[in-house]
Amino acid sequence: MCLSTGFEGVMYPIPFAGPEDFMRQGRLCERLGYHSVWGNDHITTQNYVRQLFPGQPPNFYEPMIVLAAIGAATTTLKLGTALTVLPMHEPVYLAKQAVTLDRMTSGRFIMAVGLGAYREEFAAWGGARVAGARRGDMMDEGLEVLTRLFEQDRCSFDGKYYSFTDVEMFPKSVAQPFPLYVGGHNLEAIERAARYGQGWLPGWRPIKEIAERIVALKARAADLGRDPATIEIAPQFSVTIDSTLETAEARYMASGLVAHRQSLAYTGRDLSHQVTANLVGSAEVILEKIATLRRIGVDHCCALMFPAGSVAEFEDQVEQFAAEVMTRVD
Repeated sequence: MCLSTGFEGVMYPIPFAGPEDFMRQGRLCERLGYHSVWGNDHITTQNYVRQLFPGQPPNFYEPMIVLAAIGAATTTLKLGTALTVLPMHEPVYLAKQAVTLDRMTSGRFIMAVGLGAYREEFAAWGGARVAGARRGDMMDEGLEVLTRLFEQDRCSFDGKYYSFTDVEMFPKSVAQPFPLYVGGHNLEAIERAARYGQGWLPGWRPIKEIAERIVALKARAADLGRDPATIEIAPQFSVTIDSTLETAEARYMASGLVAHRQSLAYTGRDLSHQVTANLVGSAEVILEKIATLRRIGVDHCCALMFPAGSVAEFEDQVEQFAAEVMTRVD
């Protein structure tokens, strides 16, 4: 389940959830049997959110700190970032934070990294020092840096964007290799996941496209000498559950998530698929979709987003999904 650490205004009203809600939701998810909770990473307001909520800046919470607090209040629940925007983080300290959180929670932390949905946010954060920078190149260097630091006793790196010498990074994570997941759905993201990822965590895509890209990822991993089965296929979906497909679809289309999807239309996703390709519908419809996802090679419906107009509605959807769907999935 995905917390609203960086989704206020983007998917939810302003204001929405705060610290006490995050803690309660973490405990709720552990009680209901969810695998994990995930935090989304944003720094500043997106342009379209400013237009939707003039004069109402959203509250964005740093996800790793939120997850650390939830980790202290739970015992088995896994904790993940979906996604940490890697080009907006210095990778040596990010590696230290990730391993520390992993150790402090007895190996329950998963870090998924991505490019970031909004270049405008990257430009606002970086200013003149990142003018002309290509985020994809920063992402590639950052993944190489993280992998070296997670796996090697002592390492150095000298790249265009990052450089360090003779760094020893200890302790190492509880699980080896560190559970580093790669987000994104384009072909560059497939290459990164095949090369570096212990998991692939894209956003939703039409089912046929996800199936094709799973095949491509596994083939590329094999080309690189990796066992494709060691890369968890874990796309991120949104969930709206109701008594019928029609009522669930109406509820979904009335949510703030639709404007978010429209703001990302430049990524090439066909929005006519946003209901059919997400877990929207009655429990029976959602179970049929999950069966289809399983058949095409999806291992984990990850970091589920529950669009809602209030915290109460959000938590009701989380509970309803657990009771009507999760209890019926092997």
